[in-house]
Amino acid sequence: MMQVRDMTMADHPAVMALWRDVPGLTLRDADGPDAVARYLARNPGLSAVAERDGKVVGCILCGHDGRRGYLQHLAVHPAHRRQGIAKALIQRCLARLQEAGVYKSHVDVLVDNAAGMQYWEGLGWQRRTDILRYSFVSGGGENA
Repeated sequence: MMQVRDMTMADHPAVMALWRDVPGLTLRDADGPDAVARYLARNPGLSAVAERDGKVVGCILCGHDGRRGYLQHLAVHPAHRRQGIAKALIQRCLARLQEAGVYKSHVDVLVDNAAGMQYWEGLGWQRRTDILRYSFVSGGGENA
């Protein structure tokens, strides 16, 4: 049976292994243990893992800035796909965000991740054509 629960730092090694195996997901220094610990502490009870038989088979990072929610690094192990795990993780995040008074959320998808785009659009998420994202790295190198 699958169980969805809060992500903790004890999950980080399993989550990193899962992220490494998922195409369309880029890992950065900000995905290391110190940065993820800060993210989880700043956004308590929002990020989640899905477990089956005691093993992490899915995960998602979730946070907000008080106005908008942000879902990141959704991943499901290939052997466990098409079983509703991703949808359960997303729904849990959106419910928790609503409890916090956050009603609009965003997800970033790499431009070459056609499967990711198709997935999110299939769930009713709308591709934005009116904005572009700009990033600035203030330290830590190009892989910050």
